Amino acid sequence: MVTSSERENVRSSWTFFTNHAHVLIALSRDPELRQRDLSQLVGITPAAVQRILNDLVDGDYLRRERIGRRNRYEIATNVALRHPLVADHIFDEILTLLRD
Repeated sequence: MVTSSERENVRSSWTFFTNHAHVLIALSRDPELRQRDLSQLVGITPAAVQRILNDLVDGDYLRRERIGRRNRYEIATNVALRHPLVADHIFDEILTLLRD
């Protein structure tokens, strides 16, 4: 028999969305989040956040604007999703569903 503690461990061992999606969702709610804040929200290291941000900028999902010592991010919501199963959808469709 599986205990509730074991069920909770299985439940917390993976998430439905990737860390890339989590970063984009967090930035859609607050485009001025610092990398340190993103790291805490998503539950990954600051270095991982930096790699993800670079991936998203390189993939045209995100634009980065330097304002003084901080960055402001703008999500390109009209970019198609990358996986062939969902390539006929744009990211804004997901954001619309998940917006607070």
